[in-house]
Amino acid sequence: MAVKKPWLLYALTTTLFWGVWGALSETSQYPGTVIYIIWAVVMILPALVALKNINWNPGFDKMSVLYGSVIGFLGAGGQMVLFTGAIANGPAYLIFPIISLSPVITILLSLVFLKEKASVRGWIGILLAVFAIPFLSWQDDTGSTATGIAWLVFALIVFFAWGAQAFFMKLANNRMRAESIFFYMTVTGLLLAPVAWFMTGHEQMQEISWNPEAVSYTGLIQILNAVGALTIVYAFRYGKAIIVSPLTNAVSPVITVIISLVLYSTMPSNPVLAGMILSVISMFILAFE
Repeated sequence: MAVKKPWLLYALTTTLFWGVWGALSETSQYPGTVIYIIWAVVMILPALVALKNINWNPGFDKMSVLYGSVIGFLGAGGQMVLFTGAIANGPAYLIFPIISLSPVITILLSLVFLKEKASVRGWIGILLAVFAIPFLSWQDDTGSTATGIAWLVFALIVFFAWGAQAFFMKLANNRMRAESIFFYMTVTGLLLAPVAWFMTGHEQMQEISWNPEAVSYTGLIQILNAVGALTIVYAFRYGKAIIVSPLTNAVSPVITVIISLVLYSTMPSNPVLAGMILSVISMFILAFE
C-alpha cells in the first residue's frame, strides 16, 4: 500500500536520526575536524545503499554533477566553516541560534524561484517552526570573552550555505534522482576530508588516540547523521521545501533535548522549553498540510 504522505515519513525519520545524533554527538572524544573526517567516511555506507537502488548509475551528465556538487559543497563546506571558523572564534550560545534560522533562506528562495505555496494552516505551522528553532538552539552564556565580528561572519556564511543547500536539494530533485544527489553529497564530503585533516594539524593528529573502540563509537554516531541526510533528500523529493526545512529543523532538537534529559539529567531552560512546545504544535499542524 502506498504511503499517502511519503515526505512526512522521510522528514520524521530525519528528525529522529538527527535528534539522537545531536544528543550523542557531544560524547565523542575527538575534535570537530576529526569528527568531520569520520562523518565523511561513514557517509559511504548509506551512499552504497542509495546507489544500489539506482543500479549503480548516479548520472554523470553536466547538470547532475553541477547540482550534486553545489548541494554537497554547501552542506559539507558549511560544516567545515562552523567547526573551524565560527565556533573557534565566537560564543556557541549566539552562533547556533543564528545558524538555526537557515530555513528562512530556504523558504524565501522556494517562494521566489519554485513558486511553492501553503495553506493558511500550513503557514501557521511554518511560522511556529521558524520561531521555535532559535529557542531550541539557545545556550546559556558561558562567559565567552570572544571579541570582533569574525565569528559572526562565519556564522552568517553557514546560515546562508545551509539555507541555500536545502533549496538546491529541492530544485535538484525536480531534475535528478534523490539517490544521485546523495552520491554527490558523499563525494564532496570526502573531497573536503583532507582539508579537515590539514586544519587539525600534524602535531594534534599525532596526539589523538585512534583507539578502535573510540573510532567505531564516533562512526556509529555519525551514521545517524548520514542516514538522516539521506532521508531528508527523499523528504525534499516528495514534499515542499517551505514545509520540510522548518519541520526537520524544529523537531529534531526536541528529540535531542528529551534524550539528553534522560541520559544526562539535564533540564531544559525556559527558552528551550518554549521552543519545544512551539515545535510540537508546528509538527502536528504541518503533518496535516
